[in-house]
Amino acid sequence: MLIVDDDREIVRVIAKILELEGYRTLKAYDGLEALDMLVSNVVHLIMIDIMMPKMNGLAAVMKIRETNNIPIIILSAKTEETDKVLGLSMGADDYISKPFNTQEMIARVKAQLRRYMRLGAMNSESMQDSIRIGDLYLDKHAKELNVNGESVHLTATEYKIMELLMSNPGRVFPAEEIYERVWQEPAYSVENTVMVHIRRIREKIEINPKQPKYLKVVWGIGYKIEKDDSKY
Repeated sequence: MLIVDDDREIVRVIAKILELEGYRTLKAYDGLEALDMLVSNVVHLIMIDIMMPKMNGLAAVMKIRETNNIPIIILSAKTEETDKVLGLSMGADDYISKPFNTQEMIARVKAQLRRYMRLGAMNSESMQDSIRIGDLYLDKHAKELNVNGESVHLTATEYKIMELLMSNPGRVFPAEEIYERVWQEPAYSVENTVMVHIRRIREKIEINPKQPKYLKVVWGIGYKIEKDDSKY
């Protein structure tokens, strides 16, 4: 996994912790260096700081998300809720504030890797079903979503949310249940996290995200994929 922070001591400490857990680590000290590392190395998870020289973490996350859906954990001293939401909206999958709790960090890393192994390109486990709802077509073999015949790039987390909702059309899922089933960890104050991912998905699948046809909010309850007469 790739650790990116302009504070070399933080990078060293995190790398040591993860290496003791059996992970191979790579180190970078700004966003541009992180992008270069991805070109020549196989990386299964990225932990990246926000405030860095040359290219900050948010800009790097946006660039990575153009071509890659590997898990990204934002690691930053910024603790304000708006910064957390901004990081998630740029494409990050999780957020850890500094100073961090070592056991929490390890748990979050393991959770992201489990989900990626299960949903990402590393997993060749066969799945037989596909789901079609209107112009939406979810191919579980390829782990790919098509909208009106065009492939839509989803992160691993976005894909899992769509798989959950499309497998249960018309059913309303509270944010807490979506979080627990997708992130596979207890849900505490997760509404903003889920909301940001839902908004990103809408921007990718809806013609008019402000007036969605498929991915609906049921105010005060949760989210659902609208039923459709198409067979799936």
